[in-house]
Amino acid sequence: MASPLQFAYRTQKAIGVFDAAPVYEALPGFDKPEGTSRCCVYSPCSRYFAYATADGVVIVDASVGHVLTSLPIQSVYDLSFSPRGTFLSTWERPAKDENGDATKNLKIWRTIEDIEEGAEKQPLGKFVQKSASGWNLQYTDDERFCARIVTNEVQFYSTDDFSTVWNKLRAEGVADFAVAPGLNQNVAVFIPERKGQPAAVKVFNVPQFTTPISQKTFFKGDKVQLKWNALGTSLIVLAQTEVDKSNKSYYGETNMYLLSANGSFDARVTLDKEGPIHDVAWSPNSKEFGVVYGYMPAKTTIFNHRAVPTFSFPIGPRNTIIFSPTGRFVLVAGFGNLAGQIDVYDLEKDHRKVTTIESGNPSVCSWSPDSRYILTATTSPRLRVDNGIKLWHVGGGIMYNEEAFELYNVIWRPAPLDNVPAGDPLSPVPVPHASALAYLGTIKTPSKPAGAYRPPGARGTSTPLHFKREDEGGAAHIVTNGTPSIGPNGFGRQRRLIPGAEFTDPAVPGAAPTDGAVEGDENLSKTALKNKKKRGNKKAKDGETNNRGAGPDAGLAPPPRDFEGGSGGEGRSPERRGQQQQQQQQQQQHQPQHSRSQSRNNFPVRNRSNTHRARSQSRPGQRQGQQQQQNEPAQPFQQAGQGGAPLGPASDGGAQSANAKKIRSLQKKIRAIEDLEMRLAGGEKLEDTQMKKIGTKTSVIKELEALERE
Repeated sequence: MASPLQFAYRTQKAIGVFDAAPVYEALPGFDKPEGTSRCCVYSPCSRYFAYATADGVVIVDASVGHVLTSLPIQSVYDLSFSPRGTFLSTWERPAKDENGDATKNLKIWRTIEDIEEGAEKQPLGKFVQKSASGWNLQYTDDERFCARIVTNEVQFYSTDDFSTVWNKLRAEGVADFAVAPGLNQNVAVFIPERKGQPAAVKVFNVPQFTTPISQKTFFKGDKVQLKWNALGTSLIVLAQTEVDKSNKSYYGETNMYLLSANGSFDARVTLDKEGPIHDVAWSPNSKEFGVVYGYMPAKTTIFNHRAVPTFSFPIGPRNTIIFSPTGRFVLVAGFGNLAGQIDVYDLEKDHRKVTTIESGNPSVCSWSPDSRYILTATTSPRLRVDNGIKLWHVGGGIMYNEEAFELYNVIWRPAPLDNVPAGDPLSPVPVPHASALAYLGTIKTPSKPAGAYRPPGARGTSTPLHFKREDEGGAAHIVTNGTPSIGPNGFGRQRRLIPGAEFTDPAVPGAAPTDGAVEGDENLSKTALKNKKKRGNKKAKDGETNNRGAGPDAGLAPPPRDFEGGSGGEGRSPERRGQQQQQQQQQQQHQPQHSRSQSRNNFPVRNRSNTHRARSQSRPGQRQGQQQQQNEPAQPFQQAGQGGAPLGPASDGGAQSANAKKIRSLQKKIRAIEDLEMRLAGGEKLEDTQMKKIGTKTSVIKELEALERE
């Protein structure tokens, strides 16, 4: 008898059946079909192996490889067996006949039957099935009934007669269903949201379809995955939306619910890490299940049949969980865009980690029926390079390696648990095949990783916590809807903003305050920032002019000149327009008889450098005072004409402004320290500099109180 460990593979030009450990050779009695191959599949009972080519469908004995029968159809693209291997379903591409009607492309065949010599095998039933997803019939465990979904109902057939509908489960808008395995003949149906009504999952007992025995309603469910445990007593509902309205995930929002088949329990599974649900799987013992969830690095947790968490594995970049057929081991891996690491845990040894396998970039990963080996394969069309099959021992060593050109699929031959040999899968460690030793010889010794670039000033120091992943000791990943998750001190969450309140200065606590710094300036362009400064300077200049006009000698000052008629200064900046206006006022007062031939050298010299312009914008009062000093020698009677009133600010204004700035700076420090104290109370790790800042709170408060008393 051939080894029970057997797998089949399909490449671009051939289909092969291979006996794995301990012989590692092709099945002797199987003749590889040449030419284009479309699909291949084992029966769940492990007795049959079927494959489809351009010439037809062939069914062989999986133990010896001899051909048992063939089907006269040439355009089959998918195959599937019933649970006990009695029936074979074939699916062809949808087409139309001469009258324009859709052909019946789903056909049901009896796997082995006695027919007269020379007669062709005929299908037991034919159906129209346009969709390639969920095309196959679903059977009860005893193969007495099978079901298929049509518009607004699930139709049940007796396997004795596929031409007549035996019973119907009417459900308006039903989108998916799943027949329970095991002895319980139950069926679960999913009805998505419709006309404001929530989505629902209902469980019925076959054939009592009038009242559901268990149900669960929920929102945010455009599509679901219905996962029964092996006994058919509990159902996991993984609901997903097409669009995440909070804009936190490109792939929509996911939620998970747990229902018992008898209606005694239904609840939403609560997860303690924010993010999508990557994978969920039942244990073969039907008493627990595992979930991989959360933003990367993800968290993996084992739940019991009442949705109570019992154990959590270390967080890491993982998105796949698979239990071994015996239920002793579980692998937690990261495939797809992740590094392909596989962690193997022993559930019977206090969830002890057995090994970590560096599998590369596989697209197929599955346990052997005896839970001793893990098969990984890189297949096309996901990756068209480095295609091949690798066989790993549960202890972590590689046992077999074979490269293939455009490998499309690899599947284990199923085996009942009764045929699995007894013993400890971890020991003794089997002898690897020669191909595994050759593969190990080609692997280069990994060099020390260079790591991320660090500027010279940061070299030789430890990485700050906010640059580390969560599994490396950093802060948890927080996804926001376009708002920064950094507070005023550079860490943690930003303080909530009150509608209508003034913006706070986002400067670093403890740093000297800057003049005119307003929150949001860093988001403006250079042109917008320049215009904003001009508008501020103009308002300040207008305010000073109004203050001078309100004095006791305001009647002696000349009226301002109106430039709306076109003075030639419309295109100038506010400072230059103000300067030109003041000079023209002086000319009108003191030199009314001068002609236009007067020399322009009487005007103050204008420095067009950026430095002088920036200084004049930031200090308009000082610039105005300097201008008056320059005009005094040329016009000594200006002060006398205006009553000798000084135009400078009050003498004590500078001291008050300095104290106000100090008070604001100290208040910012206190707010930053309070943020750090809240983060520390929440269990977050802080750096040494942040802890030192917390220790300075008492001195800062005393200094602030002293300034406020002054």
